[in-house]
Amino acid sequence: MKTFTISNWQKLTATAVSAIAIIFSNNPVSAQLVRGGGASFPQPLLERYQKEYEEETGKNFKYTVIGSGGGIRLFGNQSVDFGATTLIPTPIEQNQMENGLLMVPIGGGAIAIVYNLKDVSSNVKLSRDKLGKIFTGQISNWQQVNPRFPNKDIQVVVRSDSSGTSFVLTKYLEKITNGKITASRKPNWGFEVFAGHSQDGGVAGEVRRIDGAIGYVQTRVARKNNLSVARIQNQAGRYVKPTLEETKKALANVKFKEDFTTENINDPENGYPLVSLTWLLFNKRYPNQEMLTANKELLIWILTKGQDFNEKLEYTKIPEDVVKKVLETANNELEVRPY
Repeated sequence: MKTFTISNWQKLTATAVSAIAIIFSNNPVSAQLVRGGGASFPQPLLERYQKEYEEETGKNFKYTVIGSGGGIRLFGNQSVDFGATTLIPTPIEQNQMENGLLMVPIGGGAIAIVYNLKDVSSNVKLSRDKLGKIFTGQISNWQQVNPRFPNKDIQVVVRSDSSGTSFVLTKYLEKITNGKITASRKPNWGFEVFAGHSQDGGVAGEVRRIDGAIGYVQTRVARKNNLSVARIQNQAGRYVKPTLEETKKALANVKFKEDFTTENINDPENGYPLVSLTWLLFNKRYPNQEMLTANKELLIWILTKGQDFNEKLEYTKIPEDVVKKVLETANNELEVRPY
């Protein structure tokens, strides 16, 4: 299967992308409100897109955070115009999408391991072994992480909803623990966690509230909530934070398939290890021209002008060769549904 790598994106120029966007932009401006729902992982990015899109075009879209699994479900039953997810829909889920599916990658980001230790001023460093043991219940006290840390229970806070963020974390944990936990949207952690909350905001709020807590959220959510972020040991042995630079390193050699999903991002040797791409789910067939135009215009804007905001929010950009292919596919395959 043909793939496109992030490292070769400079082979194509912005001029080629702009030319395709011009072809799309011949459609008249639509006032149709586009509604979306899904993952909290891209929420900061989509909120910025929403603000900038309205200021530039006078049009708006609505986005509701309900988790990746919820986004796939609502998109599949046509309750929203687009879904957002860090999960790749299963073949069964895709077969239920009667109007077809175009997976549109919009950026790459990182998952921060966040914690609350009121009496600790130094940075928490977590080896692969200790990270795995915390999230499988084998380590339950902060002194087991570092003898200088307080004698305090580790209170593990997790996502309770069907979550792409949980899937990315457990996929990594499955690798580094030799299968002690199974990758899942709604994991069986194998021990009694302290609390489960829907959406990253719920996890962030609980970690901020509880001394001794540890959890996982998208990096921008951690920054917004002023949470302490652990340094995680990567495959090369370095302890790294989820910065944009380290996220870029981890995603540098990711390959895109022809359907714009990716090869397995599993324990990259370089950069920060807990990373993922995020996608929007668009229909290929629409009930009328107005809906088609509104969705296509939003798709174009996100993959062209919208990408300028990604790095400001600590998300990576989608390579221009991949952008060009997505826009070509949209131009060729998005259509009004025949009756």
